[in-house]
Amino acid sequence: MSTIRRSLAYSAIDSYLNLALQIASTVVISRILTPAETGVFAVAAVFAALASNFRDFGVGEYLIQETNLTSDKIRAALTLNIAISWTMGLVLFTCSEWAAGFYRTAGVGEVMRVQAVNFLLIPFGAVTMAYFRRELNFKPIFIVGLVANVGSFAVSIICALRGMGYMSLAWSSLAGVALTVLMSVWFRPRDFPRWPGLRGVAEVFHFGKFASGVYFLGQLGKGAPEMIIGRAQNMAAVAIFSRATGLVEIFNRLVLRAVLPVCMPYFAKSNREDGSLVKGYLTSISYLTAIGWPFIAFLGVIAFAAIRLVYGPQWVEAAPLAKIACAAAAVDLVHHLAKEALLAIGKAKTSNNLQAGIVSAQIIGLLAVVPFGLPGAAWGFLGATVVSAVLSQWVLHRSIGLRLVDVARNCLPSVYITVLTVAPVAVWSAVEGITENNFARFVFGGGAITAAGWILSLKLLGHPLWREVVKVGALMHASAGALIRR
Repeated sequence: MSTIRRSLAYSAIDSYLNLALQIASTVVISRILTPAETGVFAVAAVFAALASNFRDFGVGEYLIQETNLTSDKIRAALTLNIAISWTMGLVLFTCSEWAAGFYRTAGVGEVMRVQAVNFLLIPFGAVTMAYFRRELNFKPIFIVGLVANVGSFAVSIICALRGMGYMSLAWSSLAGVALTVLMSVWFRPRDFPRWPGLRGVAEVFHFGKFASGVYFLGQLGKGAPEMIIGRAQNMAAVAIFSRATGLVEIFNRLVLRAVLPVCMPYFAKSNREDGSLVKGYLTSISYLTAIGWPFIAFLGVIAFAAIRLVYGPQWVEAAPLAKIACAAAAVDLVHHLAKEALLAIGKAKTSNNLQAGIVSAQIIGLLAVVPFGLPGAAWGFLGATVVSAVLSQWVLHRSIGLRLVDVARNCLPSVYITVLTVAPVAVWSAVEGITENNFARFVFGGGAITAAGWILSLKLLGHPLWREVVKVGALMHASAGALIRR
């Protein structure tokens, strides 16, 4: 368990530093770029993200779940990663003109052409980073991420201040990828295979053809709002919707991006050693909802204040949409780890089919309500999320024996914690109201009240997460004492 805690600690610190840099960058760039410029990059980024899921082709997941990992299999994974990644880079570059014409915006094509260069570089670091994840060795991943994030942050700010508009975000992305590759090569183990090979490629391909579909479809569902809204309305509408969902992305950065890199290796290890991952999955969602539901509920209550503080006054139109996005995020959180659980036990095809069903629900939901404007799109997304949760539970029950009653039992304490945690700020906002004059007070004061209420509720209810909080507190106290003694 100490290895898991250490891995989570490195992953969390990496995620939090990245979030801090992202928020700082967003605060600056949101006040320099117009909504239309932000929308251009958001649309182009969807195409790059879709291509990136084919680019990875499930290679990382294959290396993590493989029981008997050999040098030949690592070389085969590198071979397939290079072939697919370079192909997708060519496709992205070639399709840039079509995308620019489809959205009637030349900037979409310009951004896509810069992003295509990323695909030439990534394979030379991706396999090494996946190996570190398999071994739950997150220290080099943390260092690599820190250097890449700082470099990307600096490039985005410098380019934006020089008036490069949406291209500042494109060059920032390229800088981050280049630094990631350079640092991953630096940390590569001495005995780690460095050259591609053909032996075992068929085995990697068989797993990857389903695993890549999981992430491609997941990204398609995530990017569907921007793609549909961008065509049905305009780039400014895309940016408004993106800012609304971007508020939820803060939680993803704080929690999910710290947890997800560890979850699949943890599930795979549990399956190899215990032959089952139901207990680990239930523990994971118990912890995730105990952290996530109070945080998401707090964001929903202070949506106007958070958007006003982070993005500026020109984005407050996104606040009502953000409340709906928070509700969807809360529903999604219960089975957010479903695809990682299925991939960890080698059920790549089942995971792929589940993701296809989820994305179909999202696209149908959006298409049905997008004529009703941005509020319609938000409500359609929420409805699709509910359908996706039901489908995920059904698949997990059939695949790993996960019972709904056990899920409800493990999530019920999180409901109590959420109510106790958010009630004070919810009452405060209902009585006083959040306005231009007090939004900062609600963000910082409300945040402090909510954090204190969360810790108190964990202790009062005796949630297992309380023990982890106590351990973290003891570690911080010991570290502070050591610094004082020095």
